Amino acid sequence: MNNFKSISPYELAANPFHIIGKDWMLVSAAKNTDGDKFGTDYNTMTASWGGVGVLWNRPVALVFVRPERHTFLFTEDSPFMTLSFFGGEMRSELTFCGRNSGRDTDKAAHCSLTPVFTGENEGRSVYFDEAKLVIKARKLYADSITPDAFIDKTPLDFYRTDGLHKMYVCEITEVLVREA
Repeated sequence: MNNFKSISPYELAANPFHIIGKDWMLVSAAKNTDGDKFGTDYNTMTASWGGVGVLWNRPVALVFVRPERHTFLFTEDSPFMTLSFFGGEMRSELTFCGRNSGRDTDKAAHCSLTPVFTGENEGRSVYFDEAKLVIKARKLYADSITPDAFIDKTPLDFYRTDGLHKMYVCEITEVLVREA
């Protein structure tokens, strides 16, 4: 296992526009069961939309998941989720994790990723040992995006074939960075 050190979210040096929008991330959630069987007690998906900031005087991550995604079942079920960042050299693996469902494929095994499970006060979370940066988060608020809430309707063009995302506002509980 790689060595990580825990830092404050306020010490995060990475540019969120780059690591989310350009390098992408894996959004992962685990059920509160023992084991690590893909698609059954945890799942992960690639995301390139999201954000970090401060809300309600807390460091938060904004995570968006479409209800059609297998990962949605896990983000709904678990109070926790993680965001794992790898860097641009993992593009093909992240593409695979975005195009394939955990219902049918062990994405972690296919991409040679090692899931790491940690117990939180009220549940479990999962991230990947090969990540360079991990944001652990606890859900604070969730709401479904609706067409009538758009002031500028042009973003609705992103939703021609699939449903609208559900947005999660999650308190960042820990940031892990790989030690050199």
